[in-house]
Amino acid sequence: MYRNILALVPTELSARPVADGSISLAATCQAELEALAIGYEASSIPMTAEGGAAVASIYEIERQRALERAEGALRVFEAQARNAGIAYRCRAFSALPGEAADIVGAAARLHDLTIVSQPEVDRDTFDNNLAQETLFEAGGPVLFMPYTFKGTFTAKRIGICWDGSRLAARAVHDAMPFLKAADAVTVITVNEEENVPSEASPSHLARYLARAGISVRPTSLRMDDSEIQAGILSLAADESLDLLVMGGYGHSRLKETVLGGVTRDMLRSMTVPTLMSH
Repeated sequence: MYRNILALVPTELSARPVADGSISLAATCQAELEALAIGYEASSIPMTAEGGAAVASIYEIERQRALERAEGALRVFEAQARNAGIAYRCRAFSALPGEAADIVGAAARLHDLTIVSQPEVDRDTFDNNLAQETLFEAGGPVLFMPYTFKGTFTAKRIGICWDGSRLAARAVHDAMPFLKAADAVTVITVNEEENVPSEASPSHLARYLARAGISVRPTSLRMDDSEIQAGILSLAADESLDLLVMGGYGHSRLKETVLGGVTRDMLRSMTVPTLMSH
């Protein structure tokens, strides 16, 4: 299983989905859990005072307030982690938004799994951008927890969103610890004849996973592109899936996140924890 997990604790959104998900998973895996929270410093501060010393003082006050927000988020997390009896540590930072993305990306590359909160599109906060940026910078799997999630995270029933692409394959490899421990795995394809290469068909994937002791059940959907996200989530509800596994499509350029349509729609509307890889 995953032996070291990074939890990105939001400082401007609810910390509960990440806290509940990461702490329960760390307990199940007997993993070491590192919680990281970043308070965002304002990138521009009104010039309300004259003189270099006065301006420096204003920046220091802003930095301290940002750090206090991060420490406050971690206090809630730490109380829950302590009660769970897991091995953990907490780190708080203050940083400009661009610096925050660099910090989290670098930290994620040295963990088996990073857990973040689903962006809340109706909230204007860099927490949303940071979660998405982490997907592109982590170099490994990122588990998005729905902002409605609470309680214990389990992954007994898993759905693999499969189109035979490099990113879908990367997600499958990254999700192997979950897949090997699952009770049921469903391979979900959409418009298979048009979208899935024959050499990477669901049957080929099934044979590959069977060699790892994982049996799967294929499910093929036919629908318009605009219906894909809703169709997958409807199937997830019907099948009582605990986890979806999928490639995270898009790219990050000059700190502006550009996401593929299905990835973007899934992040906006997910109802099931979703492991993505890029």
